[in-house]
Amino acid sequence: MLEDLTGRVACRFKRVETRRRFRALLEGLLAELPRKNRWTIAEHAGDRDPYGMQYLLSRAVWDADQIRDDLRSYVTEQLGSAGAVLVVDETGDLKKGTCSAGVQRQYTGTAGRIENSQVAVFLGYATDAGHAFIDRELYLPRVWADDTVRRQAAGVPADRHFATKPELARRMLARALDAGVDAGWATGDEVYGQSPDLRRELEQRGVGYVLAVAASHRVTLGIGTRRADQAAAALPKHAWQTLSAGTGAKGERLYHWALIGIDHARPGCRWLLVRRNRRTGELAFYRCYAPAPAPLHTLVKVAGRRWTIEESFQAGKSLCGLDQHQVRTWTSWYRWTTLAMLAHAFLTSVTVSEHTRPQDEPELIPLTLAEVQHLMARPTASPPPAAELSRHWSRWRRRHQAHARTCHHQRQQTQRH
Repeated sequence: MLEDLTGRVACRFKRVETRRRFRALLEGLLAELPRKNRWTIAEHAGDRDPYGMQYLLSRAVWDADQIRDDLRSYVTEQLGSAGAVLVVDETGDLKKGTCSAGVQRQYTGTAGRIENSQVAVFLGYATDAGHAFIDRELYLPRVWADDTVRRQAAGVPADRHFATKPELARRMLARALDAGVDAGWATGDEVYGQSPDLRRELEQRGVGYVLAVAASHRVTLGIGTRRADQAAAALPKHAWQTLSAGTGAKGERLYHWALIGIDHARPGCRWLLVRRNRRTGELAFYRCYAPAPAPLHTLVKVAGRRWTIEESFQAGKSLCGLDQHQVRTWTSWYRWTTLAMLAHAFLTSVTVSEHTRPQDEPELIPLTLAEVQHLMARPTASPPPAAELSRHWSRWRRRHQAHARTCHHQRQQTQRH
């Protein structure tokens, strides 16, 4: 299956050396390395320094967007279209310094507070079979978009301007749908549910959505315009139903759900979906649309799909080095992220294919992405590196670190004077 995948994208690399380096980097992302970056992957590949990997990510001639298109086709073929939902969400990677593209003090859900971080918006594809990423966009804060010097240093293209996260999500959704992705629904959290432009884009394309909104979100009902929490407070007891939003680590995610119709003049059906925690009574709200009437359990199922992208973030970061890139430029970020997404999609594909096989021991849980990676690493692991190569890498690291320390001290001395 790995041969099939690498052969599928091989035409994107014009030189055989670049093609071989890509294969080595992909295998490194799939390997069981404690930390994944240019150094560790180059050492895993048997290189004597990381400059070849650095060249692949920064200056080699290939287009990450073409690989992204291949990735999207691969994912949709492997996962099918049964119950397909497009899921948008952002994630942040904590960073030091201010030179890496898009790094700024900003809120990130990864830390749950404002931190120096790099934020990106991702598009996931979730079906009954599994889920994986199919697109990505790096968020460029306004302070970066307006700073010509920082833009040039980080290699930000001249045609890239400030865009909100919902706008980046809208572009990716449009790109996927224009490419023929067969998905009848989309979902996302409050950041995206509050965007009229994103909702309008999906409605014009006839794609249903279940997008989270805040308690203060206002909707038009038969009795007038009300806040979402005010509308929920007026619901009678019999309006609530207990339904599962999907299977979690501890079993079915059961909540109380209620549906409120929204008045509108445009074609299609619109609702306010309310979720209530069975123990705490905490409420969550979703704005919903469908071209035709949809039952409550369908809307609940779509709402539950949003958690699949959180699982993809966790697996992508822990297994495929999605957040371990240590690159600074715009081009390098897109190249690393796209290849990490490709590695995650491959693990997902293998896992899905294994789930379709008859189980010799039905009492075992289905294979997970982590278990697939571990099993793959055993028979394909390279022999232990020779002692001389290990010593060479140790010397290289210490020499590089000494050089970096000297440069850092010189820079500090210059700043003092």
